[in-house]
Order: sequence, then structure tokens, then C-alpha cells
Amino acid sequence: MEKRVRALQANMASEGLGAYYVISPFNLRYISGFTGTSGRALITANNAYFITDFRYQEQAKSQCQGFEVIIAGGSAGSSSPFKVIQDIVSQESVSRIGYEEEHITVADFDEIESLIDADFVPASGMIEILRQEKDDQEIALIEKACQIADDAFSYILNHIKVGVSEIQIANALDFYMREQGASGVSFETIVASGQRSAMPHGVASSKKIAQGDLVTLDFGCYYQGYASDMTRTVAVGDIDSRLEEIYQIVLDANQLVTQELKAGMTGKEADAIARDYISQHGFGNQFGHSLGHSFGLDIHETPNLGPNSNHLLKANQIVSNEPGIYIEGLGGVRIEDDLLLTESGNRPLTHSPRHLIHL
Repeated sequence: MEKRVRALQANMASEGLGAYYVISPFNLRYISGFTGTSGRALITANNAYFITDFRYQEQAKSQCQGFEVIIAGGSAGSSSPFKVIQDIVSQESVSRIGYEEEHITVADFDEIESLIDADFVPASGMIEILRQEKDDQEIALIEKACQIADDAFSYILNHIKVGVSEIQIANALDFYMREQGASGVSFETIVASGQRSAMPHGVASSKKIAQGDLVTLDFGCYYQGYASDMTRTVAVGDIDSRLEEIYQIVLDANQLVTQELKAGMTGKEADAIARDYISQHGFGNQFGHSLGHSFGLDIHETPNLGPNSNHLLKANQIVSNEPGIYIEGLGGVRIEDDLLLTESGNRPLTHSPRHLIHL
């Protein structure tokens, strides 16, 4: 964590900030290692403080290496967190504090302004920028989360049968991933079958699987704080020839991205690899979402791989590759993989079969 704090302090100095106030749970975990639910951090030019209440005293002292842990609030006679911050600001002569305006409540901001004698400067994104490029430990944890998702896909193929409901399939997926060591799902599991597969975010319903359905499964898990995100589409029996056609187009687009994607591209250029291919085959209007997104501690992070994204992709970023075609009244197909970007290309972290599986 010390390296991450130093990187943030360097960015603070370049922005003329004497301190940075952190409250986003994902950013707190990244910068301090804290996994609890009640805490905040104040990073100054030379020090790092973690402020929490009595419930997390031992946890914070164990996890927040390199931080001075201060207990505030939650008990009689204890100073409020904002009084603690004011004392630090006064002690270190801080005049400008960056804060995460996207995460702070109006009530907290009003109290901060009334109690703390310093200028508060909106500065969201300073830690998110650091989070974009994953280190070796983060990559290993994401790879394990991807392995759990791969194993879950193999497991669930035996449960997808005519008469089984989408929600039963989703529940079986979720429970299996937990049994394999996941702490939970990284988003609400999507199981969309038949005509519902034309809904890109068709979360599992009570609809029962029928003969001739395509079934789209979009799911992932958290492993030690880091996410995975994978989609596969399978057929139950024989399917409409038009569905087979769009499946092959989506598969080709997915594989084309895997072949060509590398650091140095923009998100827009990456998106165009799949979008141009799908458009050339007459289904551009049926691919209505971005090609993909980055993820790590959160399931959606920057950079984005979309038609309006000028983000420059860098080595050690992890992104999803999820082209799709969706035809209302017929069905849809999406195939999604997680890719680790390198200077010369990328390395897939998900390995489940991509060819059309008929159950």
C-alpha cells in the first residue's frame, strides 16, 4: 500500500493539494487495504491517516499498514471524524484538500465546510487513475475470479434443461461460485432465454427454458475483493437458423478483438474492431452497447471500450470483450471474455468454450 500512497501523494503535489480525503469504499480498499464498511482516510503530503470507529479498531490496525489509525465517533467522549480531520489540517498547515465529490453526501459536505478550516477542491478520479493499471497481485486475484467463473460455466451446463427456470439457473450459478471460494457475485446474474435473450441486461426471471431457446448467461464473482465478468450463450436443442447466423457473427467479432486488441489503442479503436465487423454483416443497429469496460475492485471501471471513448489503453489494464447482436422478437447472442492488455496484444483470462454448445 505504501507504493500506492506515494503515487497518490505525487499526484496531489502536481495538483497543489496538501491533502486528499478518501471515502469511496473501493478507493479505501485500494489505498489502505481496509475491507470493513466504516472508515475514511486522509492522505497528506507526508502522512497517511485512517479514521474509523471502535468496531473496526483491530481490523484497521491489522490491514492499514503504513497508516496512523485513529478511532473517532461511535462512543461517548470520542471526537467526531471531522474534528479529527480539523486537528490534522491544523497540525500540518493544510490549506487545500481534494475530495471525492462523486461519493460524498450533502450532509457530510456541509459539516466539513462548517468544521474544517481549509479549501475543499473537487478531485474525484485521482485514485481511480491509479487503479487502472493492475499490479501482479491484482492480476492474480482477478485471474482466480475468472477461473471460478469458468468452472461455474462447466458446472451449470448440466443444469440447463427444458422446464428449469432462469432464476433456478442463476441461483445454482451463484451458489456454486461461493462454494468455490467467491465472496459473492460481482453483479446480479443475467440468465435470459428465448426471446428474452434479446435483452442485453435481462436478469433472471421465472421463465422456464423451452426447446429451441438460446440462453444467455452473464455472470461473475468477487474473489478477495476482485471481480470477474463472463458471458456465454448456449442452445437448448435445435435453434432458428437466424440465431445460428448471428451466433457465428458475434463469435467471429469476439475472436477478432482478441486477435487485434493491444495497449496503445483508444477505446474507440478497440470498439470499432467488433462494431465494423458486425456492421459489415448487416447487424450494426442490433449491437447497441459498448464493446467492453475495465474492471477490478469494481465491476465497471475506466477505461471504457466504446464508440465515443478516447481513453488510451495501457498494458496491465483488464477489459471485457463482449460484442452482441439482439433481435427483438427472436433472441440475442453475447460472448464475453476478460482480457489482460499487454504491449504486444492481450492475454485471455477466461477460457470457457466459445463455440455454440447444443444441450
